[in-house]
Amino acid sequence: MQTDFFEDTVFETRSASDTYDFDLFRSRVKRGMSEAIRKQSLDRNTLASEIARLIGQGSFSKSTLDALTSESKISHNIRLDQFKAFVIATGERSLWDNVVSDEGLLVIEGNEARLAEIGLLQEKQREISRRLKSLRAVPVMTERGLK
Repeated sequence: MQTDFFEDTVFETRSASDTYDFDLFRSRVKRGMSEAIRKQSLDRNTLASEIARLIGQGSFSKSTLDALTSESKISHNIRLDQFKAFVIATGERSLWDNVVSDEGLLVIEGNEARLAEIGLLQEKQREISRRLKSLRAVPVMTERGLK
């Protein structure tokens, strides 16, 4: 018996939030970035230099990185280009998911999109099968007789 790709939850179901707590959002992004640095055991000076190189800006320093990842520095927020460079430099693409989750969005990578499409098509196939079964359950009378 072949099992369905989506029998087990592969991707969590999300809904967009009705309200937004931007302090909580800011804190979650900063915490995620800090965790990425710890997880990868990255040197902050080296990471800051790599971010500066990626964005073509020589003034991105360790102290800037420290301020952008500190939850207590609420007036220091990372720009999108800096965030993208951070993700590239750390290799922590899951940080994108962290950013969009409040919108009910889910980041999937590469061929995972094909899995999602397969699941969608299988659900459509099941719906068509249910509809056909329902239609076949009722005899059809035509002028030529029962079909």
